Amino acid sequence: MSLRDNPALDAWLAGVLDLPGARVTAVDKLSGGAIQENWAVTVAAGATTRRVVIRRDAPATIAASRSRAEEYALIAAAHRAGVRVPQPLGFCDDLSVIGAPFAAMAWVGGTGYGPKVVRDTSLGGDRAALGRELGRQMALIHAIDPDPALAAILGPRPADPALAAVAGLRGWLDARPAPRPGLEWALRWAERHAPPPDRVTLTHQDFRTGNVLVDAQGLTAVLDWEFAAWSDPACDLGWFCARCWRFSRPDLEGGGLAARADVLAGYADAGGTVPDPARVRWWEVMAHARWAVIALQQGDRHASGAERSLHLALTGRIADTLEYQLLRMTAPEAA
Repeated sequence: MSLRDNPALDAWLAGVLDLPGARVTAVDKLSGGAIQENWAVTVAAGATTRRVVIRRDAPATIAASRSRAEEYALIAAAHRAGVRVPQPLGFCDDLSVIGAPFAAMAWVGGTGYGPKVVRDTSLGGDRAALGRELGRQMALIHAIDPDPALAAILGPRPADPALAAVAGLRGWLDARPAPRPGLEWALRWAERHAPPPDRVTLTHQDFRTGNVLVDAQGLTAVLDWEFAAWSDPACDLGWFCARCWRFSRPDLEGGGLAARADVLAGYADAGGTVPDPARVRWWEVMAHARWAVIALQQGDRHASGAERSLHLALTGRIADTLEYQLLRMTAPEAA
């Protein structure tokens, strides 16, 4: 269903923006959003214009992705807690408007494409300061105390987040016909070396270079909350610092943007309890395993015929490289 020349959408946006007579005058599909569709929508009423982002499901998705309603609730909670997210404007579950549930958020400027952000030092401002700010944002997320409605979305807290993460990935691999012995080895290693349970907090689960927007001054927004869940807060630090998300700067352990020490300093300054380095390193191994599984799921979206896409097909091939890196990380001499 079109986003332009759509009276139902015009009326809905006029209501949430408090902009009587508003109508959509321009629509642009945004790059990124590997699992969801993101559209930049310009809304005008007389001389007043507003730019809004509409986020809805892509034709095919993956099982671990939350619904748009759940993701919107998480973004709204983060916004209330002072996390730098786009301002949530409203959620619509009326299928007659655009044919699918969708969330609307205020437009935020910036660049998000990970390889470009890492290479282009004109983006992000002072990179040490950016690393500290990203650490601060993670600490703010981990300090969120969900209200009953959000807690119901998140479900029970896992007693042992590390072993629960291993079991979740193994269950998906066991259900997939094609064997992945390298991933099975890595998960067995992770099971045998899992850190004991510690704190369990709300975690973003995809906090990485590529899911943050930056401009010339620094961070503008933390995006993509569709995987947020209860877990060990070290999982976000491990995911952000994992080698697979450093792109062309493997030497900068803070997401290819800054030193690991900068990220941890910002985390501590904002009240976060810095985990033992070995705990974070374990979650870095799991980051590679989880990204490999997600890559395979993305490739399966293409192979299923539900969403034919060269990008999805090529993403599935990334799993081979990740599997190789996992074997290096979990080799007996490395352990």
